[in-house]
Amino acid sequence: MDKEQAVRMLESLRNKEVEEIFVSKQDFMEFREFLVKRDDFKHFSGIAQRGGDVIFRYIDEARS
Repeated sequence: MDKEQAVRMLESLRNKEVEEIFVSKQDFMEFREFLVKRDDFKHFSGIAQRGGDVIFRYIDEARS
């Protein structure tokens, strides 16, 4: 996964163009690099799936 793809996915989630995004186990560490650098990082909620994949959702209220 490259930076453009990760940013595009995160922006579409933040803008509510999609309800959730799927990140595979293989792409997770690269994706996470871009996610944690965002100002709105705490608005993204990741739900781990069996096997190491993660589904992310954008929440209106930042988590603590």
